[in-house]
Amino acid sequence: MNDGVRCRIEVALVESAIDCQAMLDRIGDDECGARMVFVGCTRRTTGQRVTERLAYEAYRAMAETELRGLAAEAAERWPLRAVAIEHRLGVVEVGQASVAVGVASSHRGPVMEAIPWLMDRLKERIPIWKQETYADGTTEWIHP
Repeated sequence: MNDGVRCRIEVALVESAIDCQAMLDRIGDDECGARMVFVGCTRRTTGQRVTERLAYEAYRAMAETELRGLAAEAAERWPLRAVAIEHRLGVVEVGQASVAVGVASSHRGPVMEAIPWLMDRLKERIPIWKQETYADGTTEWIHP
């Protein structure tokens, strides 16, 4: 469904803070009437449990390849001009960004559809594992 314009794709697994404003700036160009960045952050409470921090691990080579494929798939489904995905590895404290997904297009419809689709597929398909450390000192590995 892409409109014939080549979509810029960038993916990264990073060990430091995600700069969401920089991502928003990078994905746009003069033809983009719509840009959106979704940011997933470490939350304090999960169910009835208080979270101290998260730690992420990945099979890096496979995860990067899968992220690129996921971004390319989104570019085939919608007329996107850019897709950027960054996911943290290592410890992510409460309130910090764990993942950011940015999309740009000429119009708002495609970005508003692509963002939730990308996040759902990322959680389903990308080999990234999360360990939650709770306030009571217990830990739990989670992968959907």
